[in-house]
Amino acid sequence: MTQRVLIARLVYAAILAAAVVSLYRMSLLDPSVLWPAAQRLAGFVRSLFPPEWDVLRTLLDAMRETIEIAFVGTLLGFLIALPLAFVATRTLFPPVVTGSARLLFGAVRTIPSLLWAVIFVIGFGLGPAAGALGVALYSVGYLGKLFYEAFEAVDAEVLEAVRSVAKNRLQLMVYAVLPESANAVLSQLFFMFEYNIRASSIMGFVGAGGIGFYILGYIQLLQYQNLFTALIVTFVVVMAVDYLSARVRALVLTPAPERGPAAVRTESPA
Repeated sequence: MTQRVLIARLVYAAILAAAVVSLYRMSLLDPSVLWPAAQRLAGFVRSLFPPEWDVLRTLLDAMRETIEIAFVGTLLGFLIALPLAFVATRTLFPPVVTGSARLLFGAVRTIPSLLWAVIFVIGFGLGPAAGALGVALYSVGYLGKLFYEAFEAVDAEVLEAVRSVAKNRLQLMVYAVLPESANAVLSQLFFMFEYNIRASSIMGFVGAGGIGFYILGYIQLLQYQNLFTALIVTFVVVMAVDYLSARVRALVLTPAPERGPAAVRTESPA
């Protein structure tokens, strides 16, 4: 047995032991806890049926607000994250500058979007504005990291070619970095919007608008049939956004060049 195999087995054993200990400490291996919990969950699931369709119009209006929160939050997050991501790119700026930008992104990502919403509710009051700003700040942290990683993946030869004729960093960003990473930027932006639809669905828990306000109310009032209707609406909208986003990506993004056997034979030296 090689040393590498032995180390791998020790790591797997340590992970397994940690998992068992954690499950035990959480009482997830205790039948006296698991069986009553399963019975209560089964009762909860039975109470969801049938869904109450009388609240559908109210929930659809709330879902429209949820989508608006996600859209505005994603747009604002993108507009803030894009220039900061350039500043965080090591192939464009010195370490002291990129380190500061990356520290900012890390600090912003540390705070969940729901907590950002709470902070903005304090400043702006109850309503969708606080939710949109909370989503925006959270998006800045993640989009910024994804963007500067995409910018740093740009081929060094392309950067050098444009740098030889570019007069400043701005031209380098516009004519080299952004065109070469456009597919990645757009793909990550679409993904962030999909994610923010889900995140915005619970913004109402803290008074920041959207369908989450009704979901929380139905839970508190034990109106589980209404809750099930809200969950159905959320599920349908999220699936629809996922589908439309995939279609838009297929239309907008440039497909990668095909490299089949013929291409390999063409490019191989004679």
